[in-house]
Amino acid sequence: MGRRALRFLLLSFLAPWATIALRPALRALGSLHLPTNPTSLPAVAKNYSVLYFQQKVDHFGFNTVKTFNQRYLVADKYWKENGGSILFYTGNEGDIIWFCNNTGFMWDVAEELKAMLVFAEHRYYGESLPFGDSSFKDSRHLNFLTSEQALADFAELIKHLKRTIPGAENQPVIAIGGSYGGMLAAWFRMKYPHMVVGALAASAPIWQFEDLVPCGVFMKIVTTDFRKSGPHCSESIRRSWDAINRLSSTGSGLQWLSEAFHLCSPLTSEDIQHLKDWISETWVNLAMVDYPYASNFLQPLPAWPIKVVCQYLKNPNVSDLLLLQNIFQALNVYYNYSGQAKCLNISETATGSLGTLGWSYQACTEVVMPFCTNGVDDMFEPHSWNLKELSDDCFQQWGVRPRPSWITTMYGGKNISSHTNIVFSNGELDPWSGGGVTKDITDTLVAVTISEGAHHLDLRAKNALDPTSVLLARSLEVRHMKNWIRDFYDSVGKQH
Repeated sequence: MGRRALRFLLLSFLAPWATIALRPALRALGSLHLPTNPTSLPAVAKNYSVLYFQQKVDHFGFNTVKTFNQRYLVADKYWKENGGSILFYTGNEGDIIWFCNNTGFMWDVAEELKAMLVFAEHRYYGESLPFGDSSFKDSRHLNFLTSEQALADFAELIKHLKRTIPGAENQPVIAIGGSYGGMLAAWFRMKYPHMVVGALAASAPIWQFEDLVPCGVFMKIVTTDFRKSGPHCSESIRRSWDAINRLSSTGSGLQWLSEAFHLCSPLTSEDIQHLKDWISETWVNLAMVDYPYASNFLQPLPAWPIKVVCQYLKNPNVSDLLLLQNIFQALNVYYNYSGQAKCLNISETATGSLGTLGWSYQACTEVVMPFCTNGVDDMFEPHSWNLKELSDDCFQQWGVRPRPSWITTMYGGKNISSHTNIVFSNGELDPWSGGGVTKDITDTLVAVTISEGAHHLDLRAKNALDPTSVLLARSLEVRHMKNWIRDFYDSVGKQH
């Protein structure tokens, strides 16, 4: 991976990668790229109310009384006052309407669980901006963008809902989230166990910090996805980097590359690292959205898109020119499957991402995830994890320095066995699973593995092409949620 891109690889979980001039590493973990206008997605229209709650800008100090409006969505079609439940989506780095429309699982189980659905927007994303247009002005205004403040927002919002909605006061709440939102769901259960009876943390890489997992595990899984999807596919990609380096050493080679890749702007020698970072990010994004059916999450893509990509990369032992023409055909599956693109822009790896600015700040402060490659166990150029380089980039951009140990101090790292009632789900195709909980820790901290699952496939709406592994995962998840709800009502009954 490129010298700089890797550092910032982040979650995305759905991982929005930056589409503005941020250093490539300050990318969103998150959640697949969010379109600039999330309401324009072709997702099935959902019936929900859009509401706002006045939150404190700072929950942990007493010096300011400033507040802001946090946006949240409520759908109560199937909610029952008697024996019902509340499914609370812990919003992550983007517009909450986009997450609402792309978390079909919650809508699919609402009737069975007699559930009210609540989707809470994360501070500094979407419309929930603590300082309005000035929210990203400088590090002083961004100082309140932390996971701790976001969790406190969720706790205050749940208190408000129980206080103001008749019948909700004595009902169990379950936290649900994916990617960074999945991390928040797990952390919310850990930090506010009296607020939620359990949590479903989908594709939540809560261990992608410090040295809890090897820094190379993420890109190794990306490589495995490509290796399994076609003969010699990952080897062709591994060989492409040197081919690009050789060709870009001459002016005529640069011109040939610009034309062969149908780039919108001609390459200069200074652009080559950026070109390689862009290609690397494309392979990463494909691994995250390697879904069993056509989707439009980051880009319009066919079913099992990596298999389609690998059809062009069967022979690594060809000339540099032919190899890179094949690489272009593979990239074109991602960037131009619909045939609409006139040229390819190496500054974009997805439709516009909403959460990029906020995420780059979070990646520069507490969400510090080490990534590295060695070019042997993975198909990328070797790049070591360099905390000093990240720190200097962050200081240059935001005037802050990262605290790489804070998340493990705050949330326990691997020492979480004292907690209860969290389901961690991970797809084996998802590179983020390398930092996730993939084995049961206790009887109530359980891991659900989806062998044919990419990034939080289980949270997506049911689909006729869903593999058996995700159907089983969802049935397990619902069973756990029903148990939590039953235990809650049993305990309430005993108290009376």
